[in-house]
Amino acid sequence: MGFTPRVGSSPSSGTIFFVWSWLVVHLPSSVTIVEVSLRDGLQDEHTTLSTADKAALCRDLVGAGLRYIEATSFVRPDLVPQLADAEELAEHIPAASDVVYAALIPNLKGAERALRSGFRTWHLLVSASETHNWVNIRRTVSQSLDELGQVAAIAAQAGVALAGYIGTAFGCPFEGHISLTKVRRLIDAYAGMGLNHITLADTTGMANPRQVYETAMSLQEAYPAVVFGMHFHNTRDLGLANVLAAMQAGVTRFDASLGGIGGCPFAPAAGGNIATEDLVNMLSEMGIDTGTDLDRLIDASRRLESLLGHELPSRLPKVGKAYDLHDPAEIR
Repeated sequence: MGFTPRVGSSPSSGTIFFVWSWLVVHLPSSVTIVEVSLRDGLQDEHTTLSTADKAALCRDLVGAGLRYIEATSFVRPDLVPQLADAEELAEHIPAASDVVYAALIPNLKGAERALRSGFRTWHLLVSASETHNWVNIRRTVSQSLDELGQVAAIAAQAGVALAGYIGTAFGCPFEGHISLTKVRRLIDAYAGMGLNHITLADTTGMANPRQVYETAMSLQEAYPAVVFGMHFHNTRDLGLANVLAAMQAGVTRFDASLGGIGGCPFAPAAGGNIATEDLVNMLSEMGIDTGTDLDRLIDASRRLESLLGHELPSRLPKVGKAYDLHDPAEIR
């Protein structure tokens, strides 16, 4: 549903009120944030943080109220050295019964490592783009699905929770447009493995709000038993706009990364993720609960910036919250 004024005309105040009322009615009261800075964020950084620094960052995230954290990925250390300490980090992240710690699992070997390390939630990953899947994982889509089916069987036997990720779901820097048919093929495959939580990833920030809304509406109608999440990159400054479009379509689960760090090392112009603190700021200003403390997120982001040694993409640590008041005497 939308509103398009006639050429040369302006919408009446009544029409604007109707459209805004419709948007508000269709917004959720709360959302779940999946924090991915420790994995998707750090994997694209030139600076490799120590395990102790990662554990401290994790404590900051938990202290700020985040309750779903993707902590690492069990990938080849030679390809992603920033995450080479996955097993060691598992021993040092703060124990908290109300926090979900997830690990990204690209293959069988990764599943075996994750199981030994005690992770009880696994994120599986395959790309809708054949080219990106090969560049990213060195497998065809069919090969990935076959192997992830075996991973899902191991998880089921071990009582591990699973969520599926679909990379390049909105576009691919190598292939361009990605059809919904390709995305649905992967959803069907995940559903066949018993997964009912699936996140669509805009790996290089190619999505736009209309595309996000229409995709979310179509897929939720076709797969009513699936809980869909969204993973947006802010490459072209559309990340938060895409979140709003997804929420209007009924999505309430979003990945975000402290400071807006992150990207795919195996895709050009991947850009950063949407920043957790910027997302929380937008949602809180709209009256949508995230269960997080924005001030503590901003403090954590500033500490992360110091650790990484460069300016981070997020806005809130630089400009402050909208209603942080200033002394007029400071204006010259």
